[in-house]
Amino acid sequence: MIAVFPGSFDPITKGHVAVLEAALPLFDKIYVAIGINAAKQGCFPLEQRKAWIRQALPQTDKIEVIDYDCLTVDLCKKLNVRYLIRGLRNASDFQYEKDIAEANRLLWPELETLFFPTRPELSCISSSVVRDVYRHGGDCSDFLPKGVTLF
Repeated sequence: MIAVFPGSFDPITKGHVAVLEAALPLFDKIYVAIGINAAKQGCFPLEQRKAWIRQALPQTDKIEVIDYDCLTVDLCKKLNVRYLIRGLRNASDFQYEKDIAEANRLLWPELETLFFPTRPELSCISSSVVRDVYRHGGDCSDFLPKGVTLF
């Protein structure tokens, strides 16, 4: 089985890594897919995000880092992938992700979204929080995987 773990990963956090580590034993391959949104400017360059992801994740042939600029459903169709991986930090995340999963299922009924709850100690971490701390000169190291530094 193959899955896609989509996101901006701007930057990758300890929460992202924990979700991927939980999902990895269930799949033969996982595409960590960086979504490119033309309407949004990422904080960190795409190539830097790819490098951080490769640095933060276990070295295995089961993980491939890619980028895409289409609907996630269309990426999954192109790759013939029927499973999406999503992390959940709280009830608000669940409602948001559930709505997206339902829309995705309307677009492609064969696509299943699998939710992985975040460990409690990581529930406050998001890329948005990391970017805000970074922009204000704060120390982001507690939010980031080993080896990923923003400075």
